Amino acid sequence: MAEFSPVDVQKALSGMDYPADRKALVECARTNKADQALVERLDSLEEDSFDGPNDVSKAVFNN
Repeated sequence: MAEFSPVDVQKALSGMDYPADRKALVECARTNKADQALVERLDSLEEDSFDGPNDVSKAVFNN
């Protein structure tokens, strides 16, 4: 799996409105031209809803 940092996640989700579902995160990351590996990681998250950026980071880096 490709390595990415919390800053990469923040950049990928720049402009995201919360709460958000996984599909919205993926669409935002694609719009922001995030690395494909990060887009795939977001798409594979088990959680369906996120209350804010901290929830997303926890899911990305703790799973």
